[in-house]
Amino acid sequence: MDQNESHTRVNENGRIVIPTSFRRALGIRSGDTVVLRIESNELRITTLRQRLAKAQQLVRAHVGPKTSLVDELIAERREAAKRE
Repeated sequence: MDQNESHTRVNENGRIVIPTSFRRALGIRSGDTVVLRIESNELRITTLRQRLAKAQQLVRAHVGPKTSLVDELIAERREAAKRE
């Protein structure tokens, strides 16, 4: 077994313990919300914070670094309000 693998048991309530080394490696802190996903018959665990960061990276890949989507949205809303 290597450092990227660990064995644990599922208790009667369906709970498992994520080893400390894994939590540290993934940046999972006490109280974090985690996202569980089944992918190719495997359970994937990430934090909500990590998912948000990934989504932001995906958006940034299509939007220039100096573009403010918030400013664009506000400008669009103001223009729509003028037309009403």
